[in-house]
Amino acid sequence: MTDTTTTFDLGPQARIIARLADGVRDEQLAHGTPCPGCAVRNLLGHLTGLSVAFRDAARKDLGPTTDTPPDAAAPDIGPGWRGELAEALDALVDAWRDPAARTGMTRAGGVDLPGAVAAAVVADELVIHGWDLARATGQEYDPDPAALSAAHGFLAAAADGASGAGPFGPVVPVPQDAPLLDRALGLSGRDPGWTPRS
Repeated sequence: MTDTTTTFDLGPQARIIARLADGVRDEQLAHGTPCPGCAVRNLLGHLTGLSVAFRDAARKDLGPTTDTPPDAAAPDIGPGWRGELAEALDALVDAWRDPAARTGMTRAGGVDLPGAVAAAVVADELVIHGWDLARATGQEYDPDPAALSAAHGFLAAAADGASGAGPFGPVVPVPQDAPLLDRALGLSGRDPGWTPRS
């Protein structure tokens, strides 16, 4: 079960995402990522879009941004993407600092869910996609421990041990004594050993 009793600040993980984005070179935008069929530019567009969607989910401002399913067409970025992503991340962090964000029900990706669970889901999105971005662009990555713990808790609760299915695809087996990030990646359907040419 997802731990919904522990509150955490998304600020540290959002700052890590912003730092990674700042480190992306223009020639890397077309590079592949651990997400099949998703280039770096699409991943950056997704990070911007999910930041806006989960900002609105925190505010209970339900509508087009919170109704878009996660399997919608891969988003792209425009020339002002760096500023747009930074602004969206800042607004996301501010929205989730309001205690009311974790109360009651909300919606994200077209799915109705408790606010406390949505907080864990957005932590998962930022942690896993942070790794995707770092790995695709050759940058070091050390996620915020609180966000990583929330992400792992969400993924472990959502995985079906009997069938090997995870919330985002088949679970990739990872040793139980592996680092927590590697275990979270495996639960998300990613191979922790992925490299740009793998």
